[in-house]
Amino acid sequence: MLESGDRLFGTDGIRGVANTELTADLALALGRATGEEIRGESVLIGRDTRRSGEMLSEAFQAGLHSIGVDSLDVGILPSGGISYLVAETGAAMGAIVSASHNPAIDNGIKLLDHRGAKLADQREDRIEARLRKGGPWTLASGDRVGTRFVMTDAENRYLAFLKDTMPYSLNGFRLLLDCANGAATRVAPELFRRLSADVEAICAEPDGTNINDGCGAAHPGFLAAKCKGRIGLAFDGDADRLIAVDEDGVPANGDVIMAIIARHLKRTGKLRKNVVVATVMANLGFRKAMEAMGIELIETQVGDRYVKEAMWDRRAVLGGEQSGHVIFSNFGETGDGLLTAVRLLEVLAISGKELRELRAETITEFPQILRNVRVADKGRLADADVLWEAVSSIEGRLAGEGRVLIRPSGTEPVVRVMVEAPTRDEAVTITDELVAIVRRELG
Repeated sequence: MLESGDRLFGTDGIRGVANTELTADLALALGRATGEEIRGESVLIGRDTRRSGEMLSEAFQAGLHSIGVDSLDVGILPSGGISYLVAETGAAMGAIVSASHNPAIDNGIKLLDHRGAKLADQREDRIEARLRKGGPWTLASGDRVGTRFVMTDAENRYLAFLKDTMPYSLNGFRLLLDCANGAATRVAPELFRRLSADVEAICAEPDGTNINDGCGAAHPGFLAAKCKGRIGLAFDGDADRLIAVDEDGVPANGDVIMAIIARHLKRTGKLRKNVVVATVMANLGFRKAMEAMGIELIETQVGDRYVKEAMWDRRAVLGGEQSGHVIFSNFGETGDGLLTAVRLLEVLAISGKELRELRAETITEFPQILRNVRVADKGRLADADVLWEAVSSIEGRLAGEGRVLIRPSGTEPVVRVMVEAPTRDEAVTITDELVAIVRRELG
């Protein structure tokens, strides 16, 4: 029985240091609790390239089997592929063993519903409550014990799906892929070769410990320094994020990618409801770009699950995060970096323009500074009157040409201070001022 404490499920499943916080025992118990939730149906499961992934995946599957639930194991595959295959195979649920952009020492288990979407909070709460209660479990015996089926064609089925979404050849496109030594290592180069692009892949030699190690979407500068006039595509460990790099070697984050695609969808009459969903972290330049295009921007809290919920509520076809999680509801239920790359390259192919041209035409980003401030009591943030008075004064000075966002972390004793301003120097000065007030007021 687990000790009481903070909710195990965060915005992206259960995460922690592998074999210390997220142990095989915990994975086994989570499998049992999940098995009791779905009772007799099957779960599709995949993972990234972390050394701990096999251990946690097999422990989770053992928990399912002990309850009488079969598992369909797709092995190493991007999160978007796992999500796609959950819906395509008719599995009752899916599970992704990955800590996304985190270092190799971490790992996580994220649960998906039958559509391949992140599991609703209410179902996570039920599974966690059962997990905390512990035994006795409703164990199966004899021929009712679950078993593991290996899906040997998972990679090809996912690749076929992605290729079928792209009606154009990428012949003439020169691409440099940063696979982050992660789940995109095999499928990303193969996808773009099938689409006839000229492809080179780097950071495509995973050893279980080098995932996200100074490379990938969390470190776009690494790819930017190597592009040399090519378009760069940087994925993270589970390949649910994409950061692109233009022909000048300048990274294009999720805001830039979404702005380019949103403009194309609006011009072609495919932007349903004329709505795009983004989080509070979206750059002011993105907001102004949407306003200039006459596109309604729906804002959510940070977390792609909240983006997806808002997209569902408003029947939006496009939403995402600055970090590179982008969701296309016409094609899938969760962020998929490879799908995002295909959609971005489709716009380039149709327009006949370079990425740097489309970027310049579409969006002017404001300098953005983000600082994490460790504090004694983040719970006092709402009542820090001196801080909020300073924020109000600064926003008055910026007069709509900048923005301040201060929020507590959901998982750490940290307050996040984000400032946007017309110049980087001004953004840094304002950030320094606010950080000093946070430290003084909250300890």
